[in-house]
Amino acid sequence: QVQLVESGGGLVQPGGSLRLSCTASGFILDYYAIGWFRQAPGKEREGVSYISSSDNTYYPDSVKGRFTISRDNAKNTVYLQMNSLEPEDTAVYYCAIAARPGIVVDPHHYDYWGQGTQVTVSS
Repeated sequence: QVQLVESGGGLVQPGGSLRLSCTASGFILDYYAIGWFRQAPGKEREGVSYISSSDNTYYPDSVKGRFTISRDNAKNTVYLQMNSLEPEDTAVYYCAIAARPGIVVDPHHYDYWGQGTQVTVSS
């Protein structure tokens, strides 16, 4: 059974950091492109970090320099390190996988999604 489980969300003050984890079961993450997305109440889903199966990465301007995506193939886990967090980063964060080469930006091209983890940035 294919499953993605996110963890690491929580409440953090502005300027703080969090590291999200996305652990896969039922398949090997090495072969997949992975994306981290977020969705805030009343807003559309937004991609925040992407990594290809060959470990190329891409970040939109909104998080560039603050977020870092990485993977640990031995643990079948992908991470999202988030630094200098802002209240605007508050959202539910999801990881997703796509059986496609390269960086996959379109969320419709993703095959499996996790259940999400809440990140709240507030003082």
